[in-house]
Order: sequence, then C-alpha cells, then structure tokens
Amino acid sequence: MTDLHPFIAGLPKAELHVHHVGSASPRIVAELAARHADSKVPTDPEALADYFTFTDFAHFIDVYLSVVDLVRTPEDVRLLTFEVARDMARQNIRYAELTVTPFSSTSRGIPELGFMEAIEDARKSAEAEFGVVLRWCFDIPGEAGLPAAEETARLALDLRPEGLIAFGLGGPEIGVPRPQFKPYFDRAIAAGLHSVPHAGETTGPETIWDALRELGAERIGHGTSAVQDPELLAYLAEHRIPLEVCPTSNIATRAVLDLDEHPIKAMVAAGVLVTVNSDDPPMFGTDLNQEYGVAARLLGLDERDLADLAKNGVEASFLDTDGKKRLTAEIDAYTAQWLAR
Repeated sequence: MTDLHPFIAGLPKAELHVHHVGSASPRIVAELAARHADSKVPTDPEALADYFTFTDFAHFIDVYLSVVDLVRTPEDVRLLTFEVARDMARQNIRYAELTVTPFSSTSRGIPELGFMEAIEDARKSAEAEFGVVLRWCFDIPGEAGLPAAEETARLALDLRPEGLIAFGLGGPEIGVPRPQFKPYFDRAIAAGLHSVPHAGETTGPETIWDALRELGAERIGHGTSAVQDPELLAYLAEHRIPLEVCPTSNIATRAVLDLDEHPIKAMVAAGVLVTVNSDDPPMFGTDLNQEYGVAARLLGLDERDLADLAKNGVEASFLDTDGKKRLTAEIDAYTAQWLAR
C-alpha cells in the first residue's frame, strides 16, 4: 500500500463531498478559536486531535457546530475558504464541489451579502493563485428544520453567487425525514441547481429512496446503507447515480464500525458509480489522498484502478463537458507518465 502513496499524491483529482467549515485545518481552527476567546474549542492545534474524537454521530454534530460558531465575520469566512483551497492544492485536487451551509453563518449574525462576497472572493483568488476550481453546494442543516430550509433556498436563489451549482441537505438523518424538504428542492431544481442530498449515512435505504423520489437526487451523499437493499443498488447502477463515499468519516462517526467491512466493496461489486471523498478531513484526521489509499487497500486497486477512481470523480461532477475532458486527459497523461518510469 505504501508504494501507491506517491502515485496518489501526484494524481490529479476532483472532490465532491467535502464540507466548508469541516475542512478547516487544525491551524485555522486554532487561529479562529484564538480570535474568539469565549469558545470552548482548543487554541492549541495539537489538542484538537482529542477534541475531534467522536463518541457517535450526535457528538460529531455538537463538535462540528462548535467549530461553525468560530466563523463569525466575513473575514473569518474568507480566511477559512482560501486556506481550505490551499490545502486542496497541496493534494493535487484540481476541482472541488464544497458543501457550504450559509444558514449556519447568517443565523449567527454574518451579513448575508458579506458572506457571499467572502466565499466568492476566496474562490476567485484561490483559482488564480493555486489553480483549484471551487464550486458551491448550499445545503440545508436538517437539524434546524423547515425555517432553515426556507432561508437556505432564499439565499441560494435570491443572492445566487456565481460559483453556486448545487443544493443539498446535511446534518442528522434520524428524526429528519427527507420528504418534508421536497418543496425547497423543487424550487432549487427549477432554478437550475443540481440536487445532492445526504442520505443513508446513519439510516436505512428508505432514506435514499426518499432522496431519489422526493428530492430528485442526482448524487447521494454517503449512501452507506444502500447495500442493504439489492433493488436500490441495482437502481443506482442502472441509472448511473453516483455515491459520494467517505470511508474514514463513516468510521469516525460510528456510522460503520469496522473499516474492513465497509460497504464500498459491495457498492463497487454491484456496479455502482463510486466516488471517494474526505467529508470533514481535519476533524477525521484524514485528507483525500489518504482516502484514496484506504480505497486502494479495501478494493485491491493498482495505479490504473486509482486513475479510474479519480475519473469517477470527474464523471460524477458537475463540471462542464470541456472541463471534464481536460481533467480526464490530465489524469490519463499523469498515469501514463508514471507507469512509463
């Protein structure tokens, strides 16, 4: 496995399931915590490893929201976003669809226009400086209910920033039925946004069916429980509906108890289009390169297989046709050069 790490490190990649605030490195979290002394979040980057040890999914949400609370000004938003792009560039991530939860920031007092200007300024600066193309998925924090859904839809559709391409739904699944969000997804889809809800991470396959039937899902965030329903797996494979799989995240939140038993193997065996992603990488002690290494071990992949996995991410993305062709060609050229050595 170790021999594949240099190949993975240089492999051009797309990432489709990664959260804005959840991507803040320990350095950035500590800097934000130092700015806001009333926070319980540690200001020592080394102490954050213990702070980011989760007992279950509910505990993860509590810790995640405590980090969200550190982002209080447009300057905080801009810093966070730009530094996330810097970390992506180090991993040779060329394109990323970053899940952003604007309600969590605007409800804490950040002016909505200031928020939009901050993420857009960071996006454009990051592309110019690092060559990383960022696009946004605005997601509803499900635990905040329908008022949050209404506000997220308003922010997405009325203030629509240039980089916005998708509409999502995150947060806890237990006690948060997907069908109640249908009107908001209908509006977003009618406005030309793609539907990318989380589903089946901590609940059964019926949640994934609801995301498909009620929310018009074009991709499924996590979809971990899909393997419990052969009919669902066949449907996902037949209709080429991708799953955004995040192996280390699933272990960290206890959605999956044993990495060696992760359902990614059954997903691939069923012919489902699988992409590998990092979710909230610093919180889970990982990054996208590490997740590719995990996938290689679980699935028995070699360099060509890893290149195909990277191309899955491109295929499942909402990049334009020319962008997909360019990134796919870059992956092929890199792989050919590597194997020719």
